[in-house]
Amino acid sequence: MTSEADTFKILIASDIHLGYEAQESVRKYDSLTTFREILEIATSNGVDFILLGGDLFHENHPPRWVEHEALRLLRQYCLGSKPIHFEFLSDQSENFSFCPFPNVNYEDPNLNVSFPVFTIHGNHDDPSGVENLSCVDVLSTSGLVNYFGKLTQLEDIKLKPLLLRKGSTLLALYGLG
Repeated sequence: MTSEADTFKILIASDIHLGYEAQESVRKYDSLTTFREILEIATSNGVDFILLGGDLFHENHPPRWVEHEALRLLRQYCLGSKPIHFEFLSDQSENFSFCPFPNVNYEDPNLNVSFPVFTIHGNHDDPSGVENLSCVDVLSTSGLVNYFGKLTQLEDIKLKPLLLRKGSTLLALYGLG
């Protein structure tokens, strides 16, 4: 029987589509309310981390107020002094090579993260343009999420899993945005 010290407790969510119907007066806040509820569930259940499977945003360039609210919610629910009870084992410079700060946010001495969020982008919030950026890159650069699985070239795709350990349990997370 495994103990709590060996068991990962993960909240998995996908296709939240922040900003869906953002111009519609009745439904404009629905996806943000859902995201807040997801973060509240993570907090109340004491998860180790949150895994987002893409399409956090409904579009690559969401309205600024939607992006602002996403930043506010992540800051409110994910920053704090709760200790992290798992280790990151893989080479962060490989897993996050496309990020300006290529390390997990909860090991950054300038941040105090209670609930790490790991995410890939989806087909709605995928990187674009000459800079190959999306709103998910903004969240990553701000230190609020750990963005992985972003391709910088399409010729020779090599997936490098995030390797985690909690007690005697090993976990490999593969992601491809």
